[in-house]
Amino acid sequence: MSTSEAYVQFKNVQKSYDGETMVVKNLNLDIQEGEFLTMLGPSGSGKTTCLLMLAGFETSTHGEIILNGKPINNVPPHKRNIGMVFQNYALFPHMTVKENLAFPLKVRKLSDSEIDSKINRALEMVQLEGFKNRRPMQLSGGQQQRVAVARALVFEPTLVLMDEPLGALDKKLREQMQYEIKHIHENLGVTIVYVTHDQSEALTMSNRIAVFNDGIIQQLANPSELYEAPENTFVAQFIGENNTLKGRVEEINGNSCKITLDSGDSVDAMAVNVDSVGSETTISLRPERVFINPNDNTCKNLVDAQVLELIYLGDHIRSRVNVCGHDDFIVKVPNSTDHAQLKPGDRIRVGWHVEDARALDVPV
Repeated sequence: MSTSEAYVQFKNVQKSYDGETMVVKNLNLDIQEGEFLTMLGPSGSGKTTCLLMLAGFETSTHGEIILNGKPINNVPPHKRNIGMVFQNYALFPHMTVKENLAFPLKVRKLSDSEIDSKINRALEMVQLEGFKNRRPMQLSGGQQQRVAVARALVFEPTLVLMDEPLGALDKKLREQMQYEIKHIHENLGVTIVYVTHDQSEALTMSNRIAVFNDGIIQQLANPSELYEAPENTFVAQFIGENNTLKGRVEEINGNSCKITLDSGDSVDAMAVNVDSVGSETTISLRPERVFINPNDNTCKNLVDAQVLELIYLGDHIRSRVNVCGHDDFIVKVPNSTDHAQLKPGDRIRVGWHVEDARALDVPV
């Protein structure tokens, strides 16, 4: 899509709190109408600052933010018609669920009948129809979170911002709420911009993910592309589990390259982000793409290894092995009788396909 079709646009946006250090560095980002875009990154990476600038709670130091074709840099938060869900829910404790949901509707001067109708629809959406007269303290954490989502949606905004909304929930409830928010998005078609540092949450819910680090988007892609085809070492390490092997580029042959590892072993990998012959590189390799004792004709890359630790995880066995001098190399072995005899201390061979190994940059 062209830039003019984007529903939300960040154009050369920068943000500094002290006039010296840039928390957000020259951000250019287009978000399409109806999209679920997640800003993902570690603490201090700039993702929440971007969300707060879009909401109007922070102002950019430089650049322009456009919503539905109109610049909003100077538009106050309450006039942007944006729904917001915070980690701490931000519900009014002295108000009932109904009163909490009615608040943004009364501000917009809707009639009583319209308010009742919209509240009923919003509560039905989050499956809390029978909780109108309860106060927040009479609700569980998950129910409070649903009320917060309902309040953000009750006035039917076209854009909803969510800042770590599930951070305070336990694992099971968090996963349940991920699917509920995902389904609400699919049913309503509302545009959602979501901030989290939890990569599994981002992979589960998003159409696209913007991976932030040091105020810069490192990669912007759909979940499968981010996981399967990271463009640099930071993304490879931050998204999912990842093995890294360091070495030097010996040859570049089209899309692939030959690398001599620090251990002296020679392997082949996809030349994704390498400088030139003689330059240092880091190979990225997912644990589930490594084979134990494969047939010699199965994998082009084969190296000796030793089993250090085996952890039983039900559907697979997490095997920590020494590979090329690295004691933290992980292989996810399917839980089958083929590998039932593995034990710590065993000398084995591990192998992987060239297309599963990605030669990337060396972290600074």
